[in-house]
Amino acid sequence: MKIRRKMRHKRSFGIVWALMVTLIVCGVLVYGTVQAAFAVVNSWLEDLPSVEDSDAFSYARKSRVYAADGTTLLAEFYLENREPVTIDQVSRYVLEGTVATEDERFYQHNGIDPQGIARALFVNMQGGELEGASTITQQFIRGTLLSKEATEITLERKVREAQLAIDLEKVYSKNEILMMYLNTINYGDGCYGIEAAARNYFQKTSLDLTIAEAATLVGIPQSPTYLNPKTNPEACYERRNLVLSRMLKYKTITQEEYEAAKAEPLNLNPAPPGATDGIYAYPYFTSYVRELLLGEYSQEGMRGFTQDEVFKGGWTIYTSIDPNIQNMAQSAAETQYAAMAEDLEVSLTAIDPNTGYIKAMIGGKDYYTEQFNLAVQGLRHAGSSFKPFTLVTAIEQGISPSTLIDCSSPVITDGWRVENYGGASYGVRTIQVATAISSNTGYVRLINQVTPAAAVETARRMGITSPDLQPLPSMTLGAVGVSTLEMASAYSVLAAGGVRHSPVAITKILGKDGETIYEHVDSPKRVLTKEVACATTKVLQTVFTQGTAMAARLSSGQPTAGKTGTSEDWRDSWLCGYTPQLTCATWIGSPKEERRMPESLDCSNVWRNFMTMALEGQPITAFPNEPDPPYGNRFNVDQQNALGKKDPTKAPSVVGMTLDQARTALDGYEAEMVEEYSNTVPAGVVISQEVVGDKVRIHVSKGPNPAPPTDPSNPGTNPGTDPGGGTGGTGGTGGTGGTGGTGGP
Repeated sequence: MKIRRKMRHKRSFGIVWALMVTLIVCGVLVYGTVQAAFAVVNSWLEDLPSVEDSDAFSYARKSRVYAADGTTLLAEFYLENREPVTIDQVSRYVLEGTVATEDERFYQHNGIDPQGIARALFVNMQGGELEGASTITQQFIRGTLLSKEATEITLERKVREAQLAIDLEKVYSKNEILMMYLNTINYGDGCYGIEAAARNYFQKTSLDLTIAEAATLVGIPQSPTYLNPKTNPEACYERRNLVLSRMLKYKTITQEEYEAAKAEPLNLNPAPPGATDGIYAYPYFTSYVRELLLGEYSQEGMRGFTQDEVFKGGWTIYTSIDPNIQNMAQSAAETQYAAMAEDLEVSLTAIDPNTGYIKAMIGGKDYYTEQFNLAVQGLRHAGSSFKPFTLVTAIEQGISPSTLIDCSSPVITDGWRVENYGGASYGVRTIQVATAISSNTGYVRLINQVTPAAAVETARRMGITSPDLQPLPSMTLGAVGVSTLEMASAYSVLAAGGVRHSPVAITKILGKDGETIYEHVDSPKRVLTKEVACATTKVLQTVFTQGTAMAARLSSGQPTAGKTGTSEDWRDSWLCGYTPQLTCATWIGSPKEERRMPESLDCSNVWRNFMTMALEGQPITAFPNEPDPPYGNRFNVDQQNALGKKDPTKAPSVVGMTLDQARTALDGYEAEMVEEYSNTVPAGVVISQEVVGDKVRIHVSKGPNPAPPTDPSNPGTNPGTDPGGGTGGTGGTGGTGGTGGTGGP
């Protein structure tokens, strides 16, 4: 018996030890689990962003684009429609209603709400309507610092969110956090932030919202798509009334205010739909600015930016476009559209040659139909508007515009047959007149002399960037695709006396805090000498005074210079011209198909109409006059020897022509002019012509004689002639007129 008691005692003692060991092991396991849990949580919190870095949770802001006047809004580029406001710019009903609905103990907790968590757990476990327990601070953290993790329903995300919420409340005040939230939250329909929502749904500021309107907006963020009042007004209405009841419960509003607001319908006053791309004005130019910002095109001295920088940065972007001049361009284009077939379009680019600033841009009829910008992307055959690059090259090589060139038709070079327009054979003309009448054969012969490679180098130097440009004789006739932007920029070199200012569309960019991100700094480059630019301009002026652009002359008398162009089979029509103040390149054609246009259709009207409006009120300004560059090329003498003087007896009749027309017709002949009064022939018109020695003499009317009849008793000068007139050259082979005469063309 004693033995059994002893054994029982020993067994009981063993049980106690077993229990003690078990407890110790469990304690160790629990401790290890807790330690492991702490280690896991610590690992979750290792890479948290700093709440003291405001950029880490700064919300996306609109970037705004303005015209040169600094006030005309061209576009708002954004990924989220947002208008940040301060607390004094928001209705108290929004502030208090948001707290009452989203986080009733917002002003008491430290970023997380244990009481709210307990309540939500209890309600959810009881099978009631699912409730969340995130505070306003946590929701803000989720939408900014942890936006990439926002869709993850994990304990790790909740722990990280809670820690950041606690950290945030140590740095910012409650009101600051509330406004961060209100400026960030999604209110549906593409609106982010309370101000954008107020303007979108009610067309008023958030400060002016009524109780019912404020409650409507406060309720939307719970489910921005489902509660959108435009698409689901019934659900939004019910949610609004729930918000009103919360506002009443927490004494944000009185019972009377609650009853009145609850009885109101939604009373939406939605803003009209805006542009889907954020562009409000001048879409061809403004879309070009957008592509420049994103690096699709380049502007000298400016890098391309990222999409986030442009669409989220809250930048202020200033551009070169002049609204007045742009509106004039649009008016001129609309007038042109009314006078031609529906499938034809206009491209126009106007540049200030002294700065490179793009003042106007027309890239077609309707940007939103094709979203194709002819002014930038439309590489069309330039026709004879490309001849000036050959002319500049010739003058640089010492070839005089007075040098004779064979303009007979046709000419065959390397198996390529070239004719003048209409098959005309102009015979021997000076280079100057060959330019005015746009002789194809003369210019093919000229480019073969100066070499196509040299002409390509000139075009590149002056600003032609087209990839189509090849060193072939055909380039002088415009067998190269270019845009009006390129051509306006290149011709501006001549208008600026040989100085190139690269085209500028963006003048300045300011960051959201007003810091300068980019500012255009003019870096002009002299690419032609003043003498070469001036000599070229003198020749191109004759295109307007006696050549193919006479119909585009400005009635103001403002000197103009430039060149017309027509591609093969009349598929493209060009006029690129300039004054000392403004350069304008215009094109007309069909963007969809290369089809023949009526030969009567050209760019004279649209160019003249635009330039007349753009220069109205400006003083008449002459082009700078420089001495001729040295013309020492042997080609000048060789051409004179080869083509020689023309037989004056074979000169065409110029009777009845104007003096300018007579100069062109008699180009290459030795000629002189006598001016005399005529009561029957208008001033400036040829009365008669004759051969005197080896010259052609033409008699040009000065109009009726203003002097009284001669007194027979006091014989004097014959009233039918000009006592001070005399004779002078009409130009002939490029000579200068004598006393009382007019110089060469």
